[in-house]
Amino acid sequence: MSKKQTALKYPQHADRLGILMAHQRLKMARSAHAYVRGATIKFYEWLEASNGHAIPEGPPIWICGDCHVGNLGPVADGKGRVSIQIRDLDQTVIGNPAHDLIRLGLSLATAARGSDLPGVTTAYILEHMMDGYENALGPAEEKEWVDAPEPVIAVLRKALQRRWKHLAEERLEDIKPEIPLGKKFWPLSDEERNAIAALGKSENVRKLITHLHSRKDGAELEVCDAAYWVKGCSSLGRARYAVLLKVKGAGDKSDIALIDIKEAVHAAAPRAEHAPGIMPANSAERVVMGARALAPALGNRMIAAEILGKPVIIRELLPQDLKVEIEQLTQSQASKAARYLGNVVGQAHGRQMTPADRWAWKQSLQKHRSAGLDAPPWLWTSVIDLVGAHERAYLDHCRRFALDPERAAA
Repeated sequence: MSKKQTALKYPQHADRLGILMAHQRLKMARSAHAYVRGATIKFYEWLEASNGHAIPEGPPIWICGDCHVGNLGPVADGKGRVSIQIRDLDQTVIGNPAHDLIRLGLSLATAARGSDLPGVTTAYILEHMMDGYENALGPAEEKEWVDAPEPVIAVLRKALQRRWKHLAEERLEDIKPEIPLGKKFWPLSDEERNAIAALGKSENVRKLITHLHSRKDGAELEVCDAAYWVKGCSSLGRARYAVLLKVKGAGDKSDIALIDIKEAVHAAAPRAEHAPGIMPANSAERVVMGARALAPALGNRMIAAEILGKPVIIRELLPQDLKVEIEQLTQSQASKAARYLGNVVGQAHGRQMTPADRWAWKQSLQKHRSAGLDAPPWLWTSVIDLVGAHERAYLDHCRRFALDPERAAA
């Protein structure tokens, strides 16, 4: 079957939204952990309705805004060096760093529940997460090395071994410079295709792509293929495109780049009161600025642009970019993962603070610890409330959509 014939089988531009909403609802019904990952807005609805004054106000910095386990993972910089950083910044704002801690604690606690671990594990998780976070805020001479748990080591090992062939086979199902239409990739409208072709010729995109891997500065770009990308969970329904670019080098040499173009939308995460004067009003520019503060290896590989009147973030996908998938954990792994990921978030927050701010924030976090729980009471109360609220909402979500797939598409 030709690509044109295949395209007729899949949704055209006007038919996408309803099908994508059904995808999202069914994906969120797979597990409580999947539901938590996709229900960012529910988290912030709880935050607004809850006794928010009990949560301490940290120094206003760029926060992830959606700091769940799946949004951390290996990221390569422009020279291919790999480190674990925050890898999804759609919700980033200048806000309260405590919100990232609550969101990460909820994600880890849900993963532990999904692993059928005893309830006391949640207490251990929050203690170790805070220990790792506070360790990252300390002065350099006092910081301890935090070992990665086996699931993170495994994904790091995989990231370091990956090359373009692995990325192409995983994302595109082949190494040919063509995007196969199917469940993951849908055809573009003529308007979308023309807009992407024009973007591929822009100087900003050329500079972004040639910056990586020390490609020749004067290299020309050519759009080989493009498709609508059915990807993610919370991002389903937004404009999302995969683009194959040929990077023309000297002589007959050329390179292929896989580009991710993603619509940026207004963040649900609450902003610090003075943030509107500092934070860009344009959502794509906000995401890029936040990424450069929180995850420089990723942020320096992104630019803001516009397609068909929508703000978008453009980045080249590298083989090393992976997510940490934590579905089944032992109690020891859960505690170790919590300490390690807490330390990653602490580094992302701490690099934006002055030494005085880091010290004051660490002191604030260490206040009012009880003898029976070495984690802040506000964190424990918040996570327990959220676990209960999300469990109820998840079961209701399953009743409404997983039992009746036709309703999910409605």
